[in-house]
Amino acid sequence: MFLIIVIAFSQALPGLVFATEETAARAAIKEWRILWSETRGVPDSVPAHRDDWLATSAGGSTPSKPHAKASAWIQMKIPEISSASPGILIDKLHGQQVAVYADHEKIYESTRTYNYELNYILLPLHQDLLGKDLYIWLETARDHVTMEGKILVGNYHDLLNQFVKSNLVDIILGSAFIFIALVMLICAVFLNRKYLITVLALSFIILSVGILVFTYSPFLYTIFAEYGNLYTQLYDISLFILLPSFSLFFEKIFGPGWRGVLRKLRRFQVFYSLFCGLFLIFNQWASNQWFDLYYFFSVQVLGFVMIVQFVLLVGSSMYYAIKGNKDAVIFNAGFAVFAIVGLGELLQFFLTRGSYNLFLWKWGIVSFIIALIVILGRHFAKNHEQMLQYSKELEMFNNELQRSEKMEIISELAASVAHEVRNPLQVTRGFLQLLTGKAQSTEREYLDLALVELDRASGIITDFLTFAKPEFGKDTVLRISEEFKHIEGILGPLAHLQGGRITVDIPEDITIRGNSSKFKQAFINIVKNSIEALGDEGLVHIRCYRQQGQVFIHVVDNGEGMGPDVLARLGEPYFSNKTKGTGLGLMVTFRIIEAMGGDIYFTSKQGVGTDAVITLPAACE
Repeated sequence: MFLIIVIAFSQALPGLVFATEETAARAAIKEWRILWSETRGVPDSVPAHRDDWLATSAGGSTPSKPHAKASAWIQMKIPEISSASPGILIDKLHGQQVAVYADHEKIYESTRTYNYELNYILLPLHQDLLGKDLYIWLETARDHVTMEGKILVGNYHDLLNQFVKSNLVDIILGSAFIFIALVMLICAVFLNRKYLITVLALSFIILSVGILVFTYSPFLYTIFAEYGNLYTQLYDISLFILLPSFSLFFEKIFGPGWRGVLRKLRRFQVFYSLFCGLFLIFNQWASNQWFDLYYFFSVQVLGFVMIVQFVLLVGSSMYYAIKGNKDAVIFNAGFAVFAIVGLGELLQFFLTRGSYNLFLWKWGIVSFIIALIVILGRHFAKNHEQMLQYSKELEMFNNELQRSEKMEIISELAASVAHEVRNPLQVTRGFLQLLTGKAQSTEREYLDLALVELDRASGIITDFLTFAKPEFGKDTVLRISEEFKHIEGILGPLAHLQGGRITVDIPEDITIRGNSSKFKQAFINIVKNSIEALGDEGLVHIRCYRQQGQVFIHVVDNGEGMGPDVLARLGEPYFSNKTKGTGLGLMVTFRIIEAMGGDIYFTSKQGVGTDAVITLPAACE
């Protein structure tokens, strides 16, 4: 599809600029004469010879039409060219009724009952007419007889090809916009309500613009002139839809504006567009009897409303652009081009009392539609990123919720069972100790093993009790450096046995509030895990710093590290990557840190090491 459009554009663009030089096969008529007339309705013959014809030329000043005159005659001489099938192309001639006479014989007639005066006339000529006089009669409400283009005489097929190419851009642009709008309307069915109105407003904007560009092209009125009334009605209806849709889209993107002025403008446009639409139906039903009044409301008043709308939206777009929003900058860049071009052409149209032919607005529309498509793409990408972020946050929330539920269940279970289990264990241990003193050496080995396992079971119960109710007793101010001197003294020998060492880098002035015993218990578990992960010449480095009222403690080792699946399960009960681990040590550590108002997280990479980061509230000085 895009390849076809590109090819069509490449073929169409050369035809937009007519050749200015005269050749043997083509000639441009640059001089003619004008005669004002009171005739209404297409005359049967050309006027007799008179001396009051006014000479004029292409690019020169056009004489004004006298007040009592209703029509005009244009007389020119057809140049002689060497062509087997000559023709004439009259470009951009304004007139509600037009007739063309060659050598006093009428060869073309057009009477339009709708409001579209722009005419492109392409006619074949007989070779006998070359060098003869050509007369054009036209009836127009304009103050001047306006021919904006050129009058060319040349090969008929070449002129036809040139005419088609010069209007092909409008057909392609209009069709492309209509196709894009229909696709967006179909896709809008599957959108949620949050974006539905915005996408529908944008779809109606693009659809209206496509119909405006399509029906404004003189190609349709020249090739399919019998449907001209339908084209003008579609043009007006599209304009009635475009303006409120435009305001609605702007309002949805940037809000109702200062004191709701944009919302009020949009509501007024909705009611006024409905009024103009009903007036259009009534005027058609009345056989166009109320055309002048309809023209006043649908062209002059509506044009003033468009100017007010453009001024408000341009001012609002500049205000929002100052805020630095990227989407706003893109929107305002495209909209500013369209609004400035459209506003300039509307002013030119009214200053020339309707003699100006609007044509630049379609390129302003193209730039604006491109900006809207870019913004829409950015919004979809942004929404996709937000959905991914929400999914990640939801997954983290669910994991945290599951963990909290597990901890709560274990806490309740531990609180209710641990005390009841510990008492019989202590009694059993006492009797085993008595039996050990009386047992023989062969039996004492088994009794010692039973005592070790009982002590291990008692330790697990102690961990359960600590997790269920980590009572700290009386909190005191703890100096972090002093606490870690004790921890280093306890675990230093264990590190040496593993072939590693412990280094501590903690300033003397960093303090927190808490229970010294529980603090040591938590960090002994963390440091011990780091030591057990070391290899030969391993290192556990402990550093601490204070930042924004929080104390950060890093326990970094260069051990074997952990994968993402292991990191995700740290702190779960009974989960351990050690052969003899119970999975309760880190669980208790997490509980102690949380009870102290802190947080703990791990970063690790297999083969590189692990960094345990603990944050705790700093003590008030």
